[in-house]
Amino acid sequence: MAGITIRTLRFYDQIGLFSPSGYSASGYRLYTEKDISSLQQILSLKELGLSLEEIKAVMAGDQLGLSDIVTMQIDRLKENIRMQQKLLLELENVSSRMQRNEPFTVENFMKIMRNMRMNHEKYFAERKSNIDIHLDRLGEYLDEHPEEPE
Repeated sequence: MAGITIRTLRFYDQIGLFSPSGYSASGYRLYTEKDISSLQQILSLKELGLSLEEIKAVMAGDQLGLSDIVTMQIDRLKENIRMQQKLLLELENVSSRMQRNEPFTVENFMKIMRNMRMNHEKYFAERKSNIDIHLDRLGEYLDEHPEEPE
């Protein structure tokens, strides 16, 4: 349909984010053009980096306006840029030291590795946490509804 899997559609339905307008006599999901438009909004918000809970709130009109979403994304990007700039400075420092044939200690190397790891761990920990929660919910839902047609 919109480059999204049946499992994802089921999951979105389970959490109340996106549901079909109806079902066919044989149990297949039926979507209207309005549904497809809503799905496109959801996918766009996801690309902006919003969590499914944040998207759900936006779609329900509960919390975030467009200005809030843009501000949130700007803040996330600024934080990522700050962390990347810090890492860049450290790597440039190492490169400069190496070019001057200055000793490069294990401690220097470990400092850089720690910063790189922290940078990546923070990003992936957030993503993994969200994915784990949603996969657990999806698994529970699919266990409860194994015979539903795709």
